[in-house]
Amino acid sequence: MDLNDTPEQAQYRTQIRAWLEEHRSEAPILQGEGALTDPDEILAARRAWQRKLAEGGLAGAVWPKEYGGRGVGPLETVIISQEMRRARVPGILDVIGVGMLGPTIIAHGTEEQKLRHLGPMLHADEVWCQLFSEPGAGSDLAAVATRAEQQEDGSWKLNGQKVWTTNAQFSAFGLLLARTNTAVPKHKGMTMFLVPMDAAGITVRGLRQISGEAEFNEVFFDDVVIAADSVVGGVDNGWGVGLTTLMFERLTIGLGSEAFGYDGARFARAIAQDPAACADPHVRRELGEIAAELESIRWTGYRLISDLQGGQIPGPEFGLAKVTTVNNAVRAGDLIADVLGPEALDESNEWSYMISFLPGLKSAGGTEEILRNTIGERVLGLPAEPRLDKGVAFSELRALEKEASAS
Repeated sequence: MDLNDTPEQAQYRTQIRAWLEEHRSEAPILQGEGALTDPDEILAARRAWQRKLAEGGLAGAVWPKEYGGRGVGPLETVIISQEMRRARVPGILDVIGVGMLGPTIIAHGTEEQKLRHLGPMLHADEVWCQLFSEPGAGSDLAAVATRAEQQEDGSWKLNGQKVWTTNAQFSAFGLLLARTNTAVPKHKGMTMFLVPMDAAGITVRGLRQISGEAEFNEVFFDDVVIAADSVVGGVDNGWGVGLTTLMFERLTIGLGSEAFGYDGARFARAIAQDPAACADPHVRRELGEIAAELESIRWTGYRLISDLQGGQIPGPEFGLAKVTTVNNAVRAGDLIADVLGPEALDESNEWSYMISFLPGLKSAGGTEEILRNTIGERVLGLPAEPRLDKGVAFSELRALEKEASAS
């Protein structure tokens, strides 16, 4: 693998660097001296910055040109991420929309859906949220119970609850997975829908985190009516559509360690504030292990990018990148907190948010246990775990579960 830029990539990097140098003064300051503090001002500034990035070709660059992207390859997106980190400017506001839901709509949506939604999404005029998880369906996503019933006029009526929904409080639309057929096994009876978040009957309630923010939400649907053309990818085909979203979600989390600032050098600079810690062999060993693990993810990412460049679809093995990234970033946060002491958790400290936020990221894109099971079964060929739900209609599952628990 040749990691040096080709002449074309070097020219592209020069263009991206020059654009960032020209426009970096327009980027919002989110940390340190002069940082914005008012939530409304932060949201407005991040919208404006994403719009600027989209106009410069730095947001959604891999999207097809006809939908506002640049049609570049995965390597070019890595160059963009590297140069944005070098310039110390924030990324886009709507990572979920542009990174996960937009590609899903491009892959499965109708032409009308693409033309209506992708442009406003890319420019942050309309932020999106992902309405998948439920109180009883998180890592086992196929257990979703939110119901969608088609009415005589072709419209759909939604009833149910979603939870852990990021950005729902200011999203214009959501991509929702709902149960449309209970007479078939659970993976076969779901449908994906585009849902306007201002529709009558939708209630959004913030979930306060340990950081003090309410970044996540629970969302309730009470007789919410949406149009007939809200279906994405066909009725009862929601599982296949949802797998596309989950693939991009795991790629975004697992390969985003550098973009998130999760790297050994940055963590080492934090530890270096305490000379005694630097000399402690236990601290040095822990930091070395964390740095090595994150470095391995960087190289795994390069391998994935090579696969993408060659036209291959990423397999389930790359879910392990997400597990490794999050676990080692959590270890790094714990180590920094041990070294710096209580001040590491002060709101003014650059590490406070990471330390409080990361444990919750363990569940995003599937828990570690679910991802390891998937890798074991589909990559290593290990025997599948016993399942009560295989081949059983969704409507019969509750009775089977009660019988199993009683025995």
